[in-house]
Amino acid sequence: MSVEVPGAATRRAQQAAVERLRGADVRATVVGGAGVASPYAGLATRTVALALDAVVVEGVALFTAVTVGLGLSLLHLPHNVNVVVAAIGGLVWVVWSLGYFVFFWSTTGQTPGSRVMSITVLDARGSGRLKPRRSLLRFLALCAGAAALLVGILIMLWDDRRRCFHDRVARTVVVYEEPKPL
Repeated sequence: MSVEVPGAATRRAQQAAVERLRGADVRATVVGGAGVASPYAGLATRTVALALDAVVVEGVALFTAVTVGLGLSLLHLPHNVNVVVAAIGGLVWVVWSLGYFVFFWSTTGQTPGSRVMSITVLDARGSGRLKPRRSLLRFLALCAGAAALLVGILIMLWDDRRRCFHDRVARTVVVYEEPKPL
């Protein structure tokens, strides 16, 4: 007669869910050393990943804006031209920000910040990477959820799969990657 360790059945069920979601060769991540398996990325991990991505996006935008601004200041252009250049710069910034996330989510499922934090965005139905259209929808929903006093992001705290508003809209989940051997 075998005696089962408390929580072992739960861990086996969670492991089975992870294998169904990501394939049989993936193992669940142990969170906090407590033996609780959870394949879904949490609020802190996702926040750090987004902050790292913001540093990249805004750093490139700032460097570009300063370079263009210094160059244009040497030309002494009329005020109307400066207004048009500023509007074009704003449009380029929006396209750059949108393109950054859409490109990475639809190609690798990971932005550079997500790669550092070892998380990836997957289709919730397990069909792999997102198409560009769904990545665009996810980005727009991320902006809307963040603009609504972060309510769209904080709802992940009450979701069993830790999905934010943008994950629900785009039908995605964010999961931890399997650690790669050194």
